[in-house]
Amino acid sequence: MQSARRRGLDLSTIPLPDADDGRIPLNAQDALWDAYCQACDDPLPGVQVGLDLEIGHLDSAGMLLVTCETLGEGLDTLVDYAAIVGDGGEFSLTNQNGAASISYRPYYLVQQNERVDAVMTSLIKLARWASGQAFRPQALELCRTDSRHRDVYAELLGVKVNFGCSGNALRFRESQLELPLIQANEPLREHLRNLADHTLEQLGHSALIQKVRRLILANPGWGKERLGLELGFSGRHLARRLSEEGISFKVLRENLLWEEARRLLNTTATIGQVSLELGFSEESAFIRAFRRWQGITPARYREQLRLSSG
Repeated sequence: MQSARRRGLDLSTIPLPDADDGRIPLNAQDALWDAYCQACDDPLPGVQVGLDLEIGHLDSAGMLLVTCETLGEGLDTLVDYAAIVGDGGEFSLTNQNGAASISYRPYYLVQQNERVDAVMTSLIKLARWASGQAFRPQALELCRTDSRHRDVYAELLGVKVNFGCSGNALRFRESQLELPLIQANEPLREHLRNLADHTLEQLGHSALIQKVRRLILANPGWGKERLGLELGFSGRHLARRLSEEGISFKVLRENLLWEEARRLLNTTATIGQVSLELGFSEESAFIRAFRRWQGITPARYREQLRLSSG
């Protein structure tokens, strides 16, 4: 993390296991982010990491994005190839009725707010750079409810920020998808795409996380044994495969349920209905789990959503 080194944080005490694909496993990333955020006196450390990011930090995957013809093509490419950069989350792009958004769903729990800040800030910065500063986002939506630094966000990012939202997303006019990118280069793009396809093939095991995520969201009450059976192997083997990816089944499942809980609590569903939707046998069990994830009860979280939107 270049931001950590610039701020004088000693990362030498954090063990970084060797990885065949050159990436740092999620559990090691957790330790890095935890150390960085605890040592950093900046109110928005994740935003600063995002502002420090340069296209070169993303290697060939970053170059592939910016050599696309239009912003829309670049964002579509980001959705398809984000796994090359890391397994920490996934993107989705939607556009309808003149409005568009690029959303990000994280997989991690440790320092989640700060890491989402870093991802969304870097997305804003790189989209502006790639379009020759023509990109004009309308709003940044964040799940986090802590809006104490609303003015700092606006000053650093130059965009309206909404808190307590059902997802993390950057919203903009659909017409912005047609913005030409200043580094568009078809021959280079095709070469980089071939390299990226090869890399994805080598990272084929990362597709497991995507499959597990989809199954958890479709069947939130399933444990690893039932889910592993659906994938054709035992729960113990599933846990081992995910551990090789740098994430545990428990962390992955709880992160998804936490995110879904926040999304559903931003709707008209009752707390009992949310609990049932997420596969909890009793509402009290859901309340205990949500307090562990969020630090407050679902009712209090809803109250904060109401106050932040008012």
